[in-house]
Amino acid sequence: MDYYDTLGISRGASATEIKKAYKKQSMQHHPDRTGGDDSKFKEINEAYQILKDPQKKAMYDQYG
Repeated sequence: MDYYDTLGISRGASATEIKKAYKKQSMQHHPDRTGGDDSKFKEINEAYQILKDPQKKAMYDQYG
């Protein structure tokens, strides 16, 4: 799973772009909303937890 694809952003995305993409995707797939998908929501959260932290993001970018 590619975290950037999960959030629908490019590898060069800024922290602001990452946060904006996370909010958009999480609102769309939230399990409490009509048509929400719990598994997709968990993937989005996992991607955001890695990409929001500069150290974890650097490790992900380097090693995958």
